[in-house]
Amino acid sequence: MKTLVVALGGNALLQRGEALSVENQYRNIDKVASALARLAKDFRVAVVHGNGPQVGLLALQNQAYKEVAAYPLDVLVAESQGMIGYMLAQRMAQQPHMPPVTAVLTRMLVDRHDPAFTFPEKFIGPVYSPEQQPALEAQHGWLMKADGRYVRRVVASPAPLKIIDSEAIELLLKHNHMVVCSGGGGVAMVEGKNGLEGVEAVIDKDLAAALLAQQIDADGLLILTDADAVYESWGTPQQRAIRRATPDALAPFAKSDGSMGPKVAAVSSFVRQHHKPAWIGALDQIEQILAGEAGTCIAM
Repeated sequence: MKTLVVALGGNALLQRGEALSVENQYRNIDKVASALARLAKDFRVAVVHGNGPQVGLLALQNQAYKEVAAYPLDVLVAESQGMIGYMLAQRMAQQPHMPPVTAVLTRMLVDRHDPAFTFPEKFIGPVYSPEQQPALEAQHGWLMKADGRYVRRVVASPAPLKIIDSEAIELLLKHNHMVVCSGGGGVAMVEGKNGLEGVEAVIDKDLAAALLAQQIDADGLLILTDADAVYESWGTPQQRAIRRATPDALAPFAKSDGSMGPKVAAVSSFVRQHHKPAWIGALDQIEQILAGEAGTCIAM
């Protein structure tokens, strides 16, 4: 049976503008669980998920309690992995004929000198109106940037270098578990004097998924998002879904700005280095994406 790494976009857990409630997240997860259950019939599946809204909420709750110092971001990322991993595992395990589902707390090695620590750009937490920005930055010491017509907190997002716990993930996949792993891109770690140390960062989950697919020698990488494909001439009357392309052909789309750029960069990196296919598409079109009837397939 082939192995597939699936990256879930933030909308798979929470729609933009929805309250960060357990009920809302479970409702969205139920749709995810059904789609992944269908995949599990034909693939061993490793699931990578985002955590931007959830880790931002944990940070807010963390700062509200004044009796002890706030927990650092690496601890909060680990906490969000446990929370989301539990919720995904609970709902997926309820699907008929689903294999065992196991969540793995996953650490990710990064470079402490990565320029991302100097220029934070990763969005976390809820959205706010631009009018709220000065007061929030003054109150919490945040750096905030525009996210569409809203503003959000931004933190460092260094490039992932190595998934420290990939052997455990591979072992579980070998024994036919569906594995929830590298949540939120993994807990960011750097080499310290006494071993690995956590750092204040949130890693891009699409780049983490691509690296996982490479490390475990997966047969494919599927990034599910709220866009149903990569489009050329987006937003114009001439817009057209790209059904199949090489990494070189998609290079103009692999920009750091916008939501599609990091996804294109991630799948292109996997395809170039691993010479196996990757796909970008919508959650509700999984079968059509893999059949080449929807989404965008990236291959050499």
